[in-house]
Amino acid sequence: MAKHFISNKDESVRMFTSDWMDFFSRVDYKVPLFIFVPVILYYLYQSVFVMHIGMLYIVLLIVLGLLVWTFTEYNLHRFVFHWMPPGKLGKQIHFMFHGVHHDYPRDSKRLVMVPAVSIPLALLFYFSFKLILGPVFVAPFFVGFVIGYLMYDMTHYALHHANFKSKFWLELKQHHMIHHYQDPDNGFGVSNMFWDMVYRTTFKRNKSSVEVSSAELESVE
Repeated sequence: MAKHFISNKDESVRMFTSDWMDFFSRVDYKVPLFIFVPVILYYLYQSVFVMHIGMLYIVLLIVLGLLVWTFTEYNLHRFVFHWMPPGKLGKQIHFMFHGVHHDYPRDSKRLVMVPAVSIPLALLFYFSFKLILGPVFVAPFFVGFVIGYLMYDMTHYALHHANFKSKFWLELKQHHMIHHYQDPDNGFGVSNMFWDMVYRTTFKRNKSSVEVSSAELESVE
């Protein structure tokens, strides 16, 4: 496999000639929390005090929303973020959406979704789920879905910038680093590896690949 350019520094490449567009292509990892934690609290309030949904149903729908997010996360990453449209314009679009992250994986300002992408996607998903579940049950379901999204964003940032000690987080980090440094055609789960096992997109491990991935893992800490 050809080796592409990868920067191991926390540096950011300019994507737009326009200063304001380039400014909004970067975001601090805490911004999604400020935007979406109020959304979670609002729909929890709606579920309990306005819709008067039973607590068991609320819990079950939150869990279901969380599970649906993990499926969405995998498929967005695999089939949307890694999709390469044809032509020069297609390469530019791919670079803006995800290629920049693979070239600059340590760029701390491009590790979570910018609001210009996350907010329209959230609205699209919300109204799609509302059509399926109705105006009542969509509230707790969307709580779980948004919790899953925030877990994904915070996990993604941590995988690139945190030093882990526990076996679970070290394995998840290695999984993501192999995706970045060795095999971008597999390992699309970020917050979990479940759907990679279901779709059989886990990595073919051998002694040499584990040694190389361990070295690369150390290089990004």
